[in-house]
This record gives sequence, C-alpha cells and structure tokens, in this order.
Amino acid sequence: MPCIVNRRAQFSASHRYWLPELSEAENIEKFGAGSRFPGHGHNYVLFISLAGELDEYGMVLNLSDVKHVIKQEVTNQLDFSYLNDAWAEFQQTLPTTENIARIIWQRLAPHLPLVRVQLFEHPELWADYMGNAMEAYLTISTHFSAAHRLAHPNLSNEENTEIYGKCARPHGHGHNYHLEVTVKGKIDPRTGMIIDLGALNQVVEDYVVEPFDHTFLNKDIPYFAEVVPTAENIALYISNLLRSPIEELGAKLYKVKLIESPNNSCEIYCTESESTSASTAVNQPTLARV
Repeated sequence: MPCIVNRRAQFSASHRYWLPELSEAENIEKFGAGSRFPGHGHNYVLFISLAGELDEYGMVLNLSDVKHVIKQEVTNQLDFSYLNDAWAEFQQTLPTTENIARIIWQRLAPHLPLVRVQLFEHPELWADYMGNAMEAYLTISTHFSAAHRLAHPNLSNEENTEIYGKCARPHGHGHNYHLEVTVKGKIDPRTGMIIDLGALNQVVEDYVVEPFDHTFLNKDIPYFAEVVPTAENIALYISNLLRSPIEELGAKLYKVKLIESPNNSCEIYCTESESTSASTAVNQPTLARV
C-alpha cells in the first residue's frame, strides 16, 4: 500500500544576501537588510517527505536510517554554519529559503525516495521543493482582525438564521484571521529567489491586510455588500486581489489559505487559466471544517 512518511529535522545557521559582482549600493537596493555584514541567522526547521510501499514490518523506511542519512548529508554539515561558505552550490546561487530546500533535495535524492522538501526559515516564511528543476514554492503568513455577518442580502432574517445559525445575528461577530499566501516560480540561478520577498510582503499588506484589518467586512469592503463573507468567499476574493500584483513581480499565485479559527479553514488553489476578475468564482475551495 503506497504511503508517505515525514521526518522532521532542524539546524541553526547564518547567511547573507550579497553578490560580489554588485556594488554595495546595488546589493543594499536589491536585498535590503539581508545584505548587512556579516549576515543574519535562523533556526531552520526541515521536513522531509518520503514515499513508498509498506513492508512486512509496517514501515516505508526505517526512520532511524532516515534520521542518520539526514544528519550525515545535511544537518551535521549545515548546523552552526555560515551557509554562503558551507556548500559550494551557495557560491553560485545564494542560500535563500527556496534554494536551500532545492540543494537539500539534491543532497538527499541519491539516498532517499523523496517527494517533498519543506524548509521553514521562521514560522511566517517557508519553502517547498518537489524536485522539479528550478521550480519552487514560497509561502508567507500574516494576519488581520475583522468582523462579519453571514447573511445573504436577498433572504429574510429567518431564512438566513436557518442557513447560517448564530453567524447570521444582526451585529455580526469577529475573528483573528490567519492568512497564508503561497507563490510558485522559478528560482533565479544567481539570487536564489523566485520573487522579491519584500515586494511580496508589501503586496499582501497593501491589498489585504491594510484594507481588511479592523473592519466590518459586510460594510467596509464593497465586494461583500452583495457577497456573503464566508471564509471561502473571503479567501476567493483575496486570491483575485493578489493574482495580478504577484504576476507583476514575476511569480504565480499558487494558493491562498485562510484560517478563520482553529476549527475552520479553507484553501483556494489558483491556476493559470483562471480569470483575474474579483467578481468571478474562479475555483472551488477546498474547505476543512471541524
């Protein structure tokens, strides 16, 4: 029976975003604070996903062996290192989160049946790499607080209460929304980046966090005057807002995940064929409710 197992590891390391062919001013303009000497550090968390058939002992692989391989090929070499000098690959392509994940894949692929390498630089930034040449995924997370009322404008209070229950109460209720935005792109062979991270963060701030934070969505966001602001519709609207600005930065919006509460979240996956119109239902959300 096919199965995927995951192994967690971690290492602490520092790095610097600096290209010697650029001047100091050019490096600062391109990489901002990341260019500062002598660099900065992170507590990296690594997840290795492996696929295979269950053997007679109920295992895909012996995880003790997997642990040994990861330590020997990756963490023992990177822990407490300066990444720019730790591996020769980082002389050619800078050790960004997405490029570190790519090179880790290359180091482990001869030894393990990989399906994904996921690397967290910190809890609000991580990369996924699946072995597809220079293609990678980068995710940033943020949050905003807002109130909403679930009530269709064409239905009576009684009808809305029957559909939405307590969520249809006239004065609404609020959430601390957690938002994850995942982009997909090609790793630049020199900078190691699929997108300008500072620019991506600013797009999400400008298009979502600033206009949505501390609002009553039904009243303060015109789109939701006629559209019920369920978690699914909010995520769908956010995906439409972000798609074009992210494309202008050279990447593709891949996924928007909105966590409304610990028990309620949804994900919108975006494809190239979808419309960028905010009023068009471009995808069916994958909804998780507990």
